[in-house]
Amino acid sequence: PQGRSKKKSRKHQRFMERRAVLEQKGLLSPHGRLGSQTAEPGLEAHTTLTTANGTVAPRCDEVPKPKRVVSASLSPSASPDSIARHHSALLSQGNGSSKRVRTSSLVLRPGKYVAIDCEMVGTGPQGKLSELARCSVVSYDGDVIYDKYVQPELPIVDYRTRWSGITKQHMKNAIPFRAAQAEILNILKDKIVVGHAIHHDFQALKYFHPKDRTRDTSQSSVLKKRAGLPVRASASLKNLARFLLHKKIQEFEGRHSSVEDAQTAMELYRLVEVQWEKELAHSLPPRPPSPVTDPAADSSQYLDDQYWPTDLMASSL
Repeated sequence: PQGRSKKKSRKHQRFMERRAVLEQKGLLSPHGRLGSQTAEPGLEAHTTLTTANGTVAPRCDEVPKPKRVVSASLSPSASPDSIARHHSALLSQGNGSSKRVRTSSLVLRPGKYVAIDCEMVGTGPQGKLSELARCSVVSYDGDVIYDKYVQPELPIVDYRTRWSGITKQHMKNAIPFRAAQAEILNILKDKIVVGHAIHHDFQALKYFHPKDRTRDTSQSSVLKKRAGLPVRASASLKNLARFLLHKKIQEFEGRHSSVEDAQTAMELYRLVEVQWEKELAHSLPPRPPSPVTDPAADSSQYLDDQYWPTDLMASSL
């Protein structure tokens, strides 16, 4: 027993000498607890790691490499196709588990999403020409960003109150169309715009929004399948809201609200957001090759004399 204790003592002394050397080199904190520091390669750790709650964790010789995960944020300059592909990557990363996939666009910059709805009145011969009389824009969370009555460029012939909710009284404080158009388009710039039958709204604004930045709930196959409606037919906002959101809108004649319609469209989009963006990502065409990395992109120029070697040109004369 005495010989064993001496052997342990010498072994402990050698260990303490190596520890002092590591401390002098700055590789080990002098105030660190034994076993709480990472040992230098080649030195065997003789103790186990103690966790904060006092339990003992087994020592492992190799630290597992961290799994590669998809970045939870996108750069401010991210394009719509990269946003859609990001949605798809998040979904595949979740392996079908809803707990691992955040269906909220909080990871996708919700400030890039708005919903719009416009109300129109009749102008021109017999009031058959539709012009903008009210426009509402809401945020991803449904907060009102813009809501103003707009004075059409032509005299109003039919207020269409039954559907638009617009009356002559509303036009007293309405702003001119061109002023409203400038304000609205400034909001829609670089945004992903959600709406129902949204082409009518853009037509009233005399504006064309990029298709890859447009989400039309009346044409969404994901929403129509979930509501049990025919995929090829256009679905009304009222029916989608009733079947999927269990809410009633547009119930009273003359009380239509463009704010309520815009908020409902955004609610519908958020309901199936991940599935919608996943389908969109799969339908996107492949990205064109970079002209820098793909020499074939400029192959038509290789027939020009400037791209032929000088000695070859001389031998051909």
